[in-house]
Amino acid sequence: MIGIIANVLLAIFKATVGLLAHSVAIVMDAVNNLTDVFSSVVTIIGTRLSQKPADLEHPFGHGRIEYFSAIVISVIVLSAGITSLIESAIKIFHPTEPTYTTVTLVVIIVAIIVKLFLGRYVKARGEELKSDALIASGSDALFDAVITLSTLVSAGVMLIWDVSLDGILGVIISLVIIKAGIDMLTSPVNELLGARISSDFVKKIKQEILKHPEVHGVYDIILHNYGPDVLIGSLHISVDETLNAYEIHGLTRHITEELYDQYHVIMTIGIYAVATGEHKRAQLQKKVMKVLSRHEDILQTHGFYYFEDEHRLSIDVIPNSSVKDEAAFGKQLMEELQAQMPDENVTVIIDHNYSE
Repeated sequence: MIGIIANVLLAIFKATVGLLAHSVAIVMDAVNNLTDVFSSVVTIIGTRLSQKPADLEHPFGHGRIEYFSAIVISVIVLSAGITSLIESAIKIFHPTEPTYTTVTLVVIIVAIIVKLFLGRYVKARGEELKSDALIASGSDALFDAVITLSTLVSAGVMLIWDVSLDGILGVIISLVIIKAGIDMLTSPVNELLGARISSDFVKKIKQEILKHPEVHGVYDIILHNYGPDVLIGSLHISVDETLNAYEIHGLTRHITEELYDQYHVIMTIGIYAVATGEHKRAQLQKKVMKVLSRHEDILQTHGFYYFEDEHRLSIDVIPNSSVKDEAAFGKQLMEELQAQMPDENVTVIIDHNYSE
């Protein structure tokens, strides 16, 4: 609402001054303020809709509507930039000399100050509320301050040297608006496509889980974003095979509660059993890990399991980016392991790292 009021007033003032001064740069700046009004309206509507509770058709809530809001805002900004680019280009080939007055300059200076404060305020609120739409609106307002500053520079050049940069400046402003629109479009589109969760956040989750002494490792972290406040995912933890089902149940219950309370993540936890002692599966596990540790192109190994009735062992391997042919790499590893353990059937599963 603060953004709407401020931008309506700025648009009226700038449009009036721009028309009186015959300045296309100031008029285009006023049009840009009008796009900010539409952006704020879209933000309000999108935020209201995103706060609707989950229902049968949308069991994870409506948080992703906010990403659509940010996309709509970005498209509005892009449209304004393209429109102003066309008008400014025409002005270069068919120029009219702008006339600036003291009132014109005062309005421009006030607009810069208002936009700076508005942009910082809205962006800070967006980061506080984890709202892509608000962050986009705040960033757009800060760009507006820079754009309006360039208009002030143009007026100064006109008054001092009697050289009109109006059309050229209008083109530059338009290009800045278009770039801002493209930049604003990137974040919400990435979220809808399934962007990788930040490595710092993943590290915090792993550190939290590893506080439990029963947990030896955390693997296969997958997180899906259903809005700024809803993360749903899964992971595996490795524990000693000696833990019974009741102990594992209690451990995973503790971890899921902690992750929800601290990070608002709804997590499903799978289990990898680590063989202990001196029995056959523990010896096989050590042998497999020793063979695979020789490969520098392996990032991680986990999920070892021995099917005693089938004389078959299985291991998950995550290769690094240098491995281009995963199928061939998996076959190579199986052949190496098979040569070391001819009496066993070896299965190597090529896994992937979705979060780190």
